[in-house]
Amino acid sequence: MTEATARRRRDPEERRRTIIEAAATLITEVGSDGLTHRLVARRAGVPLGSTTQYFATLDDLREAALGRLADDIDSGLAEVAETLDEHGPSAAVFAEALHEYMSDERLIRADLALVSAAVIDPSLRPLAVRWPDGLVEMLAPRVGHTAARAIAAYTDGVAMHALLYGTPLSIDDLTAALTALTGLTSPTDENRSR
Repeated sequence: MTEATARRRRDPEERRRTIIEAAATLITEVGSDGLTHRLVARRAGVPLGSTTQYFATLDDLREAALGRLADDIDSGLAEVAETLDEHGPSAAVFAEALHEYMSDERLIRADLALVSAAVIDPSLRPLAVRWPDGLVEMLAPRVGHTAARAIAAYTDGVAMHALLYGTPLSIDDLTAALTALTGLTSPTDENRSR
């Protein structure tokens, strides 16, 4: 028996986390409907019976994996908030933070997987709307509720664009759109007007 096998047997929570992480990764690759216990067991490097030991149904496993993806998205949103807090609420700063987020294909695929799953299963909508609702909550004090909702809708489209084209919009394009949506200027715009 290898050390890794012995460690897994002694740490059931670690095995459960490994299974959830494998399922979450697979959802970003094959979609929520493509998930099977067999695929997850293979990806996690565990016996097939382990997936059913920790998750009685495939729906239970899928829900845990989608929850994990939502947590990843929340972390990405927290990074955007930190950037805005640190550098101020300018369109350019938000555009750079958004570009960085949109450059992380795993996060964007996670977002799409959550939205796709929620369209089919309305009970998953609370997970799927965590990003736009969190974004509105974060931006509303800085730009107002109307602009924050418009930005949230815009970022949904930008995320789809990044997935379809394999690259996010440029920082300049994001800055221009966010400036139009918010009325905020970037530091370079302020310098030009002086």
